[in-house]
Amino acid sequence: MIDKTALAARISGCYVPIPTLFQDGALELNLPGMRRHVEFLLAGGVREGKGAILVCGGAGEFGTLSVEERLRCAAEVRNAADGKVGVILGVQTTNQRDLIELVKGAERLGCLAVQASAPFYEVPTEEDVLEWLRVIAEHASVGIVFYATPWTGFHTSLEFVARLVEAPNVAAIKWYSPDRYVFERAMRDYSKRIMFIDNSLQYVFSHALGARGINLHVSNYWPQWGQQLWELLETERYGEAQREMTRVVQPFYDLSREISQYTGGEGHIDKLCLEYVGLEGGRCRPPTRDVRSLFAAKVWRMAESCGVPRIGADRSNRTAFS
Repeated sequence: MIDKTALAARISGCYVPIPTLFQDGALELNLPGMRRHVEFLLAGGVREGKGAILVCGGAGEFGTLSVEERLRCAAEVRNAADGKVGVILGVQTTNQRDLIELVKGAERLGCLAVQASAPFYEVPTEEDVLEWLRVIAEHASVGIVFYATPWTGFHTSLEFVARLVEAPNVAAIKWYSPDRYVFERAMRDYSKRIMFIDNSLQYVFSHALGARGINLHVSNYWPQWGQQLWELLETERYGEAQREMTRVVQPFYDLSREISQYTGGEGHIDKLCLEYVGLEGGRCRPPTRDVRSLFAAKVWRMAESCGVPRIGADRSNRTAFS
């Protein structure tokens, strides 16, 4: 059995969902580009106890990757992280054999935890999901971050949260619920017993109720800003934190919503933002269409208006919030 409290402390802070990078052409994995991205995050202050890196989550296009590719990505990211920040492997799947192979691989590679959602397409029962999570605990000594994904059909009830608290190796819940009462009540009742990672863009509200993490795409391309936002939350400077979120986070999601009218997927805007700062980005694998020709200029204008620094730019006399 893992020490859930100790694990939660190690993955607290900015939960950074990194995109999976591909080479142009055949869209094979761009592992050197992913290594450079992780090194950029470390240089920007992402550290254990104030952040964690999620590899092969939704923005990491897990649905387009084979098991072998997901483990290769995890190995590259884990090596690049060099023990300075914890790595969490997304293991969402509908195939239990793949699930077991992924969690065993995550343990072998030294990942701190895996992120697991309820299986999708055929909506499972609560007992189905608890058994699914038990299989992870039976096959690997890694922590489990349960990913609440009501948009795939499974709605996390208060009763289910209570059972997650007792479930083997489940140390955290990446938390979203369309039911405002359930969203708040879960954190009021259980935040002292299990870690909540806000995935609803309600960082101030969630932190005040005891959440210990925030799912923050902005940290991908502006890690210094993410670390300073977390410091505002930790010191309960909530008014300033909310103003910064309105200034930087909301423009990102305004564009993300606009892109979603053109194509599905998630990591496309993260990659465009990486290209803005001077890292590699590229396109997503199908079925997500290439968004670069239509949206690159808009993303760059958004980043520039927010003050996102570019690699090599002189920012020596400025903070992320200046």
